[in-house]
Amino acid sequence: MTSPSKPRARKSQAAGRVWVRLVRSPIGNTFRHKATIAALGLRHINQVVEQEDTPQLRGMLAKVAHLVSLEAAPAGKEKA
Repeated sequence: MTSPSKPRARKSQAAGRVWVRLVRSPIGNTFRHKATIAALGLRHINQVVEQEDTPQLRGMLAKVAHLVSLEAAPAGKEKA
């Protein structure tokens, strides 16, 4: 006998936003690191991009942690 399964509750809160800054050049790093930096939308030193804080983003940042810095985006403010 099977009983109908309950639908899973989804998170009601939207994921946070973070600012990612490229602080070191990817020159001299592996192709995968360079590709990850490009996938994050970073092209220039000290460039800042605003991204949604997801597990996928955290994984990407873990791979290139030596090249980027991370800040929590202030609530209600957009990147200038």
